[in-house]
Amino acid sequence: MAKLSVEQLDVAGKTVLVRVDFNVPLDSGRVTDDTRIVAALPTIRHLIERGARVVLMSHLGRPKGQRKPELSLEPVARRLSELLGSPVAFSPEVIGEGAQQAVAALQPGGVLLLENLRFHPEEEKNDPDFAKALAALADCYVSDAFGTVHRAHASTEGVARRFPRAAAGFLIAKELEYLGQTLVKPKRPFVAVLGGAKVGDKIGVIQALLKRADSVLIGGAMAYTFLKAQGRSIGKSLLDEPHLELARTLLAEAPKQGKALLLPIDHRVGAEISPQTQAEECGIEIPADRIGLDIGPATATAYAQAIKRAKLVVWNGPMGMFELPAFAEGTFVVARAMAETAAITIVGGGDSVAAVNQAGVADRISHISTGGGASLEFLEGRKLPGIEVLTNV
Repeated sequence: MAKLSVEQLDVAGKTVLVRVDFNVPLDSGRVTDDTRIVAALPTIRHLIERGARVVLMSHLGRPKGQRKPELSLEPVARRLSELLGSPVAFSPEVIGEGAQQAVAALQPGGVLLLENLRFHPEEEKNDPDFAKALAALADCYVSDAFGTVHRAHASTEGVARRFPRAAAGFLIAKELEYLGQTLVKPKRPFVAVLGGAKVGDKIGVIQALLKRADSVLIGGAMAYTFLKAQGRSIGKSLLDEPHLELARTLLAEAPKQGKALLLPIDHRVGAEISPQTQAEECGIEIPADRIGLDIGPATATAYAQAIKRAKLVVWNGPMGMFELPAFAEGTFVVARAMAETAAITIVGGGDSVAAVNQAGVADRISHISTGGGASLEFLEGRKLPGIEVLTNV
């Protein structure tokens, strides 16, 4: 896991190309959530303070290789300028003469943000010429966009190969430090909490964590597929039928490996999925005319106790449809348990991050991962192209 750090680069007077993740929500040309911009500030400030010329590049949305004004990064440059308290230049061009002139105009300690990388189809194709043109803008390369490292794109993988050394920014270094603990000598008991809709979305993670964790606690809609595999009644709850047999296999494998695979023992159910639906509680069997929408209080208590006994906990995926207040309690109980345990706690995935924020406990979580897909692939033990390409130390 040991990768060259931005701290180990001599950047004074040099131009540093930094891949950041500024894929933020916009509304009428205004950034509505600057969390990802704030996350990149430590690396940007470090480079500014050491006299580097900082050239930032990011994608925004899915323009599919087309220039779309509503997906321009110009509003992001304005917000970054406010956060830094100093001007941030913006280049409407990503490569070529316009971008080169914008870079040449930078003074030491200056910051420039390039336009949306994905306005160029070559970015997602990891086109060698596009990567070469990006690399021509700078003397050094730093990667600090963890949310994109599972993709071999020009800005995350191709361009890094064009430099003698490619370094990790502070954000990526922190991700590797915490997520790496789940792969190498994890503290025990190691508890994994997995939610979300479909078993199929998390097959690799469930299989990998059954090998490494001591207990895997299943919640969310995918729990109903496991319960169905046990022969339980799940009413009108979501069923990932193509993966029913896999769920049976996983249930059979867990005890053979000496692992606990825990499923809900009670539920909060409703007649339909709508804000007006009244929550009702039932035991392990769900009535035929009801939909399971959250883990029940007994399950939430059992999961919370397992979390509080742990030394390491990783959580990805909500326990129910927490967007509906009547079905948020199971997810919030888990969030509060994560905050109260003495364990090292890691939360990944957009919905889980939203849950700890809504529960008001985000500041009491050891690490909140910035990359949903990347963190899942990391937990599976997959090699991430944007990490593999960084210089080892």
